[in-house]
Order: sequence, then structure tokens, then C-alpha cells
Amino acid sequence: MDVFSQITGIAFFFLSGICGLLLIFQLYFLLSVYSKLTLYKVPSLPEKLPFYPLSVIICARNEEENLRKNLPHILGQDYPTFEVVLVNDFSEDETKWLLKDLCTQHPHLKVVEIAEHVRLKHGKKFAATLGIKAAQYEHLVFTDADCVPQSTQWLKHMNGAFAGGEEIVLGYSPYVKKSGLLNALIRFETFHTAMSYLSYALRGNAYMGVGRNLAYTKSLFFRGKGFASHMHIASGDDDLFVNQNATPHNTVICIHPEAQVWSEPKTTFSAYARQKTRHASASKAYKPSHRRMLTTQLVSAFLFYLFVIATVVVYPQYWYIGAGMYVFRLLVQLLVYYPITKKLQVKGLLWGLPLLDIAYYGYICLNGFAALFKKEVMWK
Repeated sequence: MDVFSQITGIAFFFLSGICGLLLIFQLYFLLSVYSKLTLYKVPSLPEKLPFYPLSVIICARNEEENLRKNLPHILGQDYPTFEVVLVNDFSEDETKWLLKDLCTQHPHLKVVEIAEHVRLKHGKKFAATLGIKAAQYEHLVFTDADCVPQSTQWLKHMNGAFAGGEEIVLGYSPYVKKSGLLNALIRFETFHTAMSYLSYALRGNAYMGVGRNLAYTKSLFFRGKGFASHMHIASGDDDLFVNQNATPHNTVICIHPEAQVWSEPKTTFSAYARQKTRHASASKAYKPSHRRMLTTQLVSAFLFYLFVIATVVVYPQYWYIGAGMYVFRLLVQLLVYYPITKKLQVKGLLWGLPLLDIAYYGYICLNGFAALFKKEVMWK
């Protein structure tokens, strides 16, 4: 009996010790990384600001409905000099005729047509490259056809972020709030991803951006040889470009509420799963240091939940040990996350943090593992 008790005690010490170690990893990310965004003060537009001419680039394939709804909001930006370069990537709907009509009303709209070639199966990076080559200005701003700016001041804020001579501007693009658990999970994942890449950018270690709200200079694009090194990967026109070209000194964030760009979320779990699998396939091409950094954060959180549950289930008489670690981490999360949700205008998610957090880490880890064995798919 004494031997059994000793073995049981050692096993409990082992389980709780691993929980404690994983908790330390999590506290590091919360207090050393994400707190950068917690303490960040969102700047207002200065009174005297140079207005660089901007080229807004949008790649679209069969997006007539979205373009009809959203493109006028982009063309109507309150900005002195800008153009919108719309790359129509072999659309089979009425996109071509819609754009012809809009061109007569908006002289600053430039359309680049891509014809299908039976021997050339290109992706979004090819379309984006043609758009960049067609752009007449040095400073490029990117978004998607299904996106709409929060305000007419979007371009002013993105331009203002270039004021210090930076070459990459990382924006924020939330998804529209709707009812249902899937929508809550999508918005939480988007919030968490943004919190991560924005925080690391503030630490001088930018590793990704989102193409729904992103800007960089044309000279940086050509100096870094564009998408050449990862053209074989279907996705990654945004995050892989940032991953390979961002430095501690050339990257800045822009998260003013007027600079947000909203997008419609997926409405079915299968569509969302395909989207995340595509994104996960691009992350395999990140710099090794970034892959280790992100893997450590995700896996340590996932394992933390597993070991906390195991500790409580196997040793219910000591439930308060595992529960105490969980509650402590949750309280730190709330202290760090709450100011960030205010900055990013995220509403209604923290109430479901206990459920959303475990669902997020479980899904992201499992999806990332599954992505290792799935073929890549084209963007449209």
C-alpha cells in the first residue's frame, strides 16, 4: 500500500509539474508578447501629414455581387490621390461588364483582365503580381472583393502609417458578427490571430499579415523578388510575403477603428475548414524561428488543457490544483485580452472565452496536423 501511494504521489507530482511548466509557457506569451498590444496606444492622424499617392489592389474571380456592393466604398475613399487596380482573374460571371460600367463613373479605377489559359493554372499570386506591375504608385494597399472599409478614412490611416519611412503596414480585418457558434469561433480565431501577429510586430518580429488589409511598397516587392520563392504554394500572397520581407525596422501596424476592413465570414463549417487548411499550408513555409515560436504557443496551450483535465480526472481529490492553474491563466487572459478587444472593437467574445479558447486551440492544432497530409488548393 505504501509503495502504491508513493507511485501515485510521484505520478500526481509529474502531472501537476507538467501543468505548471505549460502554465509558465502560456504566461510568457500572455505577459511578454500579447501585453505589447495591451499597452499599445493607438495613434490619431497628425494634422500635418504627407499624402503619398496610393494604389489599392484587389484580385477578384467571380465576385460580381461583392464588387457591386463593396467597390463603391473603396472608390469613394476620402483621399487626395489614389487609384484602384482591379485584377479580373478570368471571371465567368458578369464582373467584366460591371467593371466597364464603374470605369465610366470612376476614372481612378483601372481594370486588369486575365484570360484563362488551358496550360496555365495560376493562383492569386499571379493575379496580384500583375496588379502590382500595373499600379502606377509606389505605395500599395491590398484588400479583397468581399471586404468593405469601416470608414472613408481608411486610406488616410494606412498612408499615415507610412509616415516614418516604413515599408510594410499590417492592418486589421475583422469578420462581421452574426449568430451561431461557428461565427463566434471564426471571430475569436480572427481576433486571436490578429492579437498574435500585431503583438509580434510591436516586438520587432513580424511574421505575417492579412491580405484583406495590408500595405507595402512596390520597391520592397521587387527588391524581395515578389512571390517567386513561394509561387508554388497556393496561398500565402499576404503572410508569406510579410514573413520573408519584414524586419524590425520596416514594419508598422495600423489598427485605428476607422482603418478596419470588414469581411463576410464563412457560413458552413466545411467552408471554414477548407479556408483554414489553405492558410495552414502556407505556414509550413514560414521561417523556422517563426514556426517554432507559433508551434510552441499553440501546442503548449493545447497540452495545458489536456494535462489540466487529466489531473482533475485522475486525481479528483486534488481537483483544486488543476482548477487553480486553469482559473489563474483565465484571469491573466482576461486582463490582457480586455484592453485589446477595446482597441480592436471586438464585442461579445470574452463572455465565451472558456469555451472558445479550448475550441480554438483544439481545432487549430488538429487542423494544422491534418494540413500536413492534404494537397493544396487554388484560391478560387
